[in-house]
Amino acid sequence: MRNFFSQFRRHALLLGDYFAQYTKVRVSYRGDFFVALFTSLSGTVFQFFFYWFLLKRVDFPHWRKEELFFLWGFALIPFGVFNVLSLNLYEFGSIYIMEGKFDRVLLRPLSSLFQVLFESFRIESLHEVVTGLVILIWASRHLGYHWTLLDVALLAFFGLCGGVIYISVFLFLTTFSFWFEDRIGLHPPFWNLLAFGRYPLSIYSSYIRFLLSWIIPFGFATFYPSVRLLGRPEFRSYAALVPLVAAASFAVAAFSWRIGLRRYSSTGS
Repeated sequence: MRNFFSQFRRHALLLGDYFAQYTKVRVSYRGDFFVALFTSLSGTVFQFFFYWFLLKRVDFPHWRKEELFFLWGFALIPFGVFNVLSLNLYEFGSIYIMEGKFDRVLLRPLSSLFQVLFESFRIESLHEVVTGLVILIWASRHLGYHWTLLDVALLAFFGLCGGVIYISVFLFLTTFSFWFEDRIGLHPPFWNLLAFGRYPLSIYSSYIRFLLSWIIPFGFATFYPSVRLLGRPEFRSYAALVPLVAAASFAVAAFSWRIGLRRYSSTGS
């Protein structure tokens, strides 16, 4: 147990160092950083107005518009966490495998998975977490929602678990690069499925609900935690499974990563 806490502390300190150093480098090129921030923020604003326009045109039975905005606001929180940490997952096949950068990772006395996840960050995506919180608070005020300390703790916990679920799914897809060398990988089709979690799963067919709950568990990243926070009776019991799904998803992805490492062969360069 002492060794576990020692390793946890070591990796937490290293994560802080990684983030601090990358942030210093990133903000030193201010023009590039602010352009990236503006581009990312513009995309979020466009999505908001699209969502707002959609809700004016389409009725969602048994759902108030404020509840739907609450769901969309919450969905931005784990999505923002995921976006901050997912940069290297998208570039893994291109940079790490095909260009040989992974050889350097393996030479360091540190977990290869830890290095790949935390060597680079998409810092500008932190605005998605902030935007999600603003929309969620706005919607909760219009719903007459009174936040308690337990609710705030659950919000932070569910947001973190949702981020872990997103990262785990795309990490699992990333591991296929060990077998199939390709610059793009399998991410794009699954990226499109992220949008499904921003709407109530109850509007989809049973097949889609099953897919987004038990095969690609994006529903556990957004919808089920939102239902718990809103206090709605349907699907409420699923919220208790959120941390278990997050842990299981990451365990599967980490296991796939270890199998992939055995398959990896150096570029020789």
